[in-house]
Amino acid sequence: MDSLAVLDSIPKSDTAKVVPKGDIETVIKYAAEDSILSDFKQKKVFLYKQAWFEYGNIRLDADYIEIDWEKNELYASGISDTTGTVQGNPIFKEGNSTYEIRKEMRYNFKTKKAIISDVVTEQQDGLLRGEIVKKDNDGNVYLYHGYYTTCNLAEPHWHISSKKLKSVEGKQTISGPFNLYFNGIPTPLGLPFGFIPDQKEEQVSGIIIPSYGEEQRRGFYLRDFGYYFAFSDYVHTRLTGEIYSKGGYGAKLATAYKKRYRYSGGFNIDFQQFRSPETDAEPLDYTTMWVNWSHTPETRGNSRFSASVNAGTTNYNNIVVNPNSYVRNTQSEFTSNISYSKTFTGTPFSMSANLRHSQNVQTEEVTLILPDISVNMNRQTPFSNSTFEPLKTLNFAWNFTAQNSIDNAEESVLGVENDYFQDDFFEDDLEAPDVIPFTWANLPKLLKQADNGFRHSIPVSSNFTLFKYFTGTAGFQYTELWYFDRINYFYNAPQERVDKVLENGFSRVGYYNTSFNMATNIYGFYKFKPGSKIEAIRHHLQPTVGMSFTPDFSDPSYGYYQSVQVNEEGDEELYSRFQGFLYGGAPRGESRSLNISLRNTLEAKKRVESDTAEVTTKKFPLLQSFNISTNYNFVADSFKLAPISMSTRTTFFDNKISVALSATLNPYATTSYYDETSESTLYRRMNEYAWQAGQGLGSISRANLNLNGSFNPRGAEKTPADTREELTNEFLDQGGQMNEFVENEIDRIANDPGQYIDWSIPWNINYGYNLSYSKSDRTGDTNITQALNVSGDVSLSDKWKVNFNTGFDFSTDKITQTMIGIARDLHCWQMNVSWIPFGAFTSYNIDIRVKASILQDLKVSRRRSFFDY
Repeated sequence: MDSLAVLDSIPKSDTAKVVPKGDIETVIKYAAEDSILSDFKQKKVFLYKQAWFEYGNIRLDADYIEIDWEKNELYASGISDTTGTVQGNPIFKEGNSTYEIRKEMRYNFKTKKAIISDVVTEQQDGLLRGEIVKKDNDGNVYLYHGYYTTCNLAEPHWHISSKKLKSVEGKQTISGPFNLYFNGIPTPLGLPFGFIPDQKEEQVSGIIIPSYGEEQRRGFYLRDFGYYFAFSDYVHTRLTGEIYSKGGYGAKLATAYKKRYRYSGGFNIDFQQFRSPETDAEPLDYTTMWVNWSHTPETRGNSRFSASVNAGTTNYNNIVVNPNSYVRNTQSEFTSNISYSKTFTGTPFSMSANLRHSQNVQTEEVTLILPDISVNMNRQTPFSNSTFEPLKTLNFAWNFTAQNSIDNAEESVLGVENDYFQDDFFEDDLEAPDVIPFTWANLPKLLKQADNGFRHSIPVSSNFTLFKYFTGTAGFQYTELWYFDRINYFYNAPQERVDKVLENGFSRVGYYNTSFNMATNIYGFYKFKPGSKIEAIRHHLQPTVGMSFTPDFSDPSYGYYQSVQVNEEGDEELYSRFQGFLYGGAPRGESRSLNISLRNTLEAKKRVESDTAEVTTKKFPLLQSFNISTNYNFVADSFKLAPISMSTRTTFFDNKISVALSATLNPYATTSYYDETSESTLYRRMNEYAWQAGQGLGSISRANLNLNGSFNPRGAEKTPADTREELTNEFLDQGGQMNEFVENEIDRIANDPGQYIDWSIPWNINYGYNLSYSKSDRTGDTNITQALNVSGDVSLSDKWKVNFNTGFDFSTDKITQTMIGIARDLHCWQMNVSWIPFGAFTSYNIDIRVKASILQDLKVSRRRSFFDY
């Protein structure tokens, strides 16, 4: 290498061409309607009348803007007119933050710091205002003599006032000591510090402020004090407790979860305990708990898991008043179900598993089905290619069920009654069984008397056309039951009764029946004269006639029944060895029955005339259905004709009134006799028809009438599904985002319409009337119950709404559980008053609550419950 070759030290880029980077990093835009003045000496620009300035993500609008290029500052204010009124006050926007300035502001667009006099800025659902405000380059805002409110009026109805406030962008607002003001009037309500979150709802965790007060029975209390855990966007939990000065406490856990496109649900537990002081004249002592769990999957794949649990101690709904769920306190029946189902792809088989629970809080009867497993094979048509129709439509299926049932009804092994004689005509005279308290101590006994078994059923059927106008259906069904016990009966001579013992071992019960039914359709028409409002009436009859056969499975060759002595005279009766078992036993007695049913519908067609449209026709029902059914057993030794069942339903006045009527007619004559044991006159059926004995067509043993309807200016009754859809659409139209919490709230309102106030309807009345009649064929006693339920709401004005729920029980001449509520729209507040004036849940509740979601704990509440009496 040539030693004279030296690298040139002068860079190829001329440094004179490099432009130094200034303080302004992007394009600046500004304009004014009146004038723009520039002072080049002071390096300032003055904008007048409807001026604006844009730089990056900031925008400033005002009637006066001053730009100082040397200091990189903006100054803005309004301009006073000839009357002294200031117009065109500044509005400053930076990103998603907006500041409404009542006086003036100064902003450095290099350091992004600002100092403002009298400003209002929005924070999520609330508004911040301060006499002097400073803003740093991180977006934090410091307010001197500031206040916070959710009321968007120039003079808000309420606000929280504090000497010092700090707003951390996207996190929270923190204040020093503050007071609560109503209409500018200070109140003694306040705290040494304040904390208001400024985050998305699904990201906020924090302390839940308790409510406090006093009850006469339980003393001073703190309620619903706890913490809200927003673990993630998928799981939220609320844990709260309550404590009473006279010895009571409680805890509540509420969890909501959701995984998009997979499942959603919620889990709630409420536990409460109270022990009255020993000196209390009327001691109150209880421990109670309630559990709710709902799990709903999205439609996905070939398996599905769902849960709906609603269970607890039987005394919970008789003790704990929940003003937000009035319907729950008036219910007596509660059910739960946890289910899993799966379809086996490529096969005709599917399976399901269920855990079920039912509970009556009045009778304290509880039934647990743990578990209920089913395996099913879809119907198969092996001869579908045949040209012979009965063979082509021949199909069969297989259904298997296994179940284990636990209930707390007391089972008696002494003095066993024969179920065969306890038919429908005498069941009203039977007393309800005693129940065993469902406690841990009684669990071994409950498990010991659990019922379990297996059932197979194979239905075979075929459909075909007969004589062109008739449809024939032939069927055969085989059923087989499996048990691990059977009953042996013996006559207890000293006590003159029948007792039983259980014999362990596998037992199977198989039985079958066959049937053939033939049905057709008959139509009748009646047309009116031209010009009549009613054009035509159509009558549709669907008669069905069939035969069925079942062998006598009480024959000793089957071994399903046992002949037992029942009295000292030596009389014997047949007892089923599987009496009271889960699936029962085989039917007793041969049956060769003629089955008859007749279904009727009656509808009309009317002319609908309009001034703006052509004449149209409209169908409306006269009778939606009128059904009659019975059967006649040719081989029965007596009472061959079964009771005649009748039912009908229809609607009136464009579905405003719905009517349903059902009745059972006993076609046999009755006779009376004197029973020396009970020293009373009793009745029994005779094997003779009522019309043969001069007793008419028979006697009504049961009848039931239901009337339901709704009246409001909109005309039609709103169903829970309609309410759910309406609320969902309204929420989405307002820009809301659906999540588990919103869905649970909408479901709660839809299922308990008393909580939902539709301000757009001036009035709404719902009513229901029920009349039930029953007559005992043994004693001749009649039982008539009737009740009227009325609910609805009335708008007294655009801001006042009264809702109510009441009824009257005519059998006891008493008003049923009644609730009266008042709702008042207070602009930024909502007031709700509910009052239960009498009954087991006598109480009242007054809530005045801020509407903003982030301040739901800011409320004024007064509650007085039935514990106070």
